[in-house]
Amino acid sequence: MAAVAVHQFVQCITCHAWSPDQSMIAFCPNNNEVHIYKLLQDKWEKLHVLQKHDQLVSGIDWSGTSNRIVSVSHDRNSFVWNQEGPEWVPTLVILRLNRAALCVQWSPKGFAVCRWVSKVIRKKHNSSVTGVSWHPNNILLATTSTDGKCRVFSTFIKGVDTRESKTGSSSDPKFGEQILQLDLSSSWAFGVNWSPSGNTLAYVGHNSMIYFVDDVGPSPLAQNVAVRYLPLRDVLFVSEKMVIGVGFDCNPMVFAADKSGLWSFIRFLGERKESSSGPKSGSQISEAFGKLYGQSRQGLSNDTVEPSKIQGAAHDNCINCIELLKQKGPKTKRFSTSGMDGKVVIWDLDNQHDLREYL
Repeated sequence: MAAVAVHQFVQCITCHAWSPDQSMIAFCPNNNEVHIYKLLQDKWEKLHVLQKHDQLVSGIDWSGTSNRIVSVSHDRNSFVWNQEGPEWVPTLVILRLNRAALCVQWSPKGFAVCRWVSKVIRKKHNSSVTGVSWHPNNILLATTSTDGKCRVFSTFIKGVDTRESKTGSSSDPKFGEQILQLDLSSSWAFGVNWSPSGNTLAYVGHNSMIYFVDDVGPSPLAQNVAVRYLPLRDVLFVSEKMVIGVGFDCNPMVFAADKSGLWSFIRFLGERKESSSGPKSGSQISEAFGKLYGQSRQGLSNDTVEPSKIQGAAHDNCINCIELLKQKGPKTKRFSTSGMDGKVVIWDLDNQHDLREYL
């Protein structure tokens, strides 16, 4: 079983993020708050409740370089949270938006898409921006939108970024310059992610399609893979040749590229859920996410309930967030998912022997 730990924190989770050392997790329990839990003596305990937003928190990211948390909300505001002693102090980011903010992500060097003094990429999107992903070079930014398009922009800012890091179709890309627009999806486009090298871009559509784009630039090479299951909501590269997609099927999907670079659907990562009238399968998860990924037995605080049994799929409802976990070694591939069932599930690919050739 690829799922090594299942944590039932609340009834519903809209998004989650891990601290740099992954000893703490921040998530939104489907309201206007951000809850922070820490593993203390093998028990998950609630340490903080960040209350500054007025409406649903729709995006959270925890910087790996500065230990800051950034949050965005349907209230059109963003806050950067700095830990000062035992408290988290918010700083308001003026976004200058006239609609809800749906997603946020720190850049590899620690900048957020919406900085403290925000710079807005305008007049390109015709509808809601549903996903963002930074290129490893810290300059290119990919977005998806409900207008069905995936776009790649330059975010080069003079005085902040170095000339050596610039890239794109222009020799002198300016902030907000559109490098590429992809019209591959005939429906809403959702999660987007770059491969570790930045050579491949993947995003998903509400038409149960996933798209892979190589050679991002004037002449991109695109592939699409159709699945006969429910649509995906987010996507994550775990290696150059393997992608995990999550969404309405409540079970992570594995996509991989063969030696010729052709992408295809491999299988579901978890077991398929049995019908309510059928026999129940699977075994109870006894190992928890301990100090380093479930090395000790799980204890529970008053804010959590018994870890659920994995009977078929680990999730019971739509998965809407997927995050890569810090690797313990060069071949360790772990990630976490959260969803509308209020669960955070830790997945491990190391023991998936049929997938090792893609890692």
